[in-house]
Amino acid sequence: MRLDKYLKITRLIKRRTVANEACDAGRVMVNDRPAKASVQVKPGDIIEIQFGSRNVRVEVLDVKETVRKEETESLYRCL
Repeated sequence: MRLDKYLKITRLIKRRTVANEACDAGRVMVNDRPAKASVQVKPGDIIEIQFGSRNVRVEVLDVKETVRKEETESLYRCL
């Protein structure tokens, strides 16, 4: 699954266009490398997102096309 879509589905970033902009600005890293929105995400990957002065670091546990709001936290684990 594409990185921008994964960020939207997990609700780490609310909208896919915002996820695209964050990737283009270099604020999203996958496995310690700057990532474009088109990078394929798979279980085991480490995603780091810079929100202003705060960094969020998560490990991908599962990739699903659709998920209910209550189940989004089962897709990743905060590090």
